Amino acid sequence: METEYPSNTALYRELAGQEGTTFSRRFRRHEQFDTSTTTVAPFRRTAILALHGGGIEVGTSELCLGIAGYSPADAAGAPVLPTTHDYWMFEGLLSAGNRDLHVTSKNCDDHVALATAAGHLNVLSLHGCTFDQLQLPTATYPPAGDRRMAVVGGRNKAFRTALVTELNAAGFPAIDSLAPAWATLLTEYNGDHAANPCNRTMLGMGAQLELTTELRKSLFDDPDSRGGRASSWNGDFVKFRDACRRAIATVEAGQPLL
Repeated sequence: METEYPSNTALYRELAGQEGTTFSRRFRRHEQFDTSTTTVAPFRRTAILALHGGGIEVGTSELCLGIAGYSPADAAGAPVLPTTHDYWMFEGLLSAGNRDLHVTSKNCDDHVALATAAGHLNVLSLHGCTFDQLQLPTATYPPAGDRRMAVVGGRNKAFRTALVTELNAAGFPAIDSLAPAWATLLTEYNGDHAANPCNRTMLGMGAQLELTTELRKSLFDDPDSRGGRASSWNGDFVKFRDACRRAIATVEAGQPLL
């Protein structure tokens, strides 16, 4: 394929009948209701997205499930954490060439993905890149040869700040792509386009993580196959997952029920 699909709709039309073999879509929207006339029931405020999961940007599907509160090895089963989030993901299932299934974030028009984003105050969208694509200044990066890096983007500054703080505290190098020091260099990875699903929330803003290959692979003992990743998530995966969940909790704490 010479160019990537211009939209999810175009991909679904061209690959009609290939869902489950070439690509897949998975999502979970939790049932919630309020039958009381005197109280306000809690509602889920944050959704997790992986627009390029499976073999496209490896590790993002598993992180999507983990941050949402589920085991990557048993997404259809019971939650493994007490608080869960809605999620949506698109996954490449090919043995090779999954990059051909990539749809640029701002061109995502999957109706479930967009409805999921629009129904939440916050979205955390997970993506993958290579370290070299970031073109960070070689005099500073990578420190001690560490090519793990999380580039934090999206229009929600408070969310970005919380993610950078929590990820660095957990031992994962993270930078705010929209901070003055990085804004010019990382424009391709800052997730600030209004049509990016991470920003198509009820608030018109959200957060995005661009994670280098080295960071994503470090979260699994067997990172090079779909089954291996699902069953071999390790202690660093848990640390990364929990750092993201703490950032979400920080943002949600500033969004009280009214």
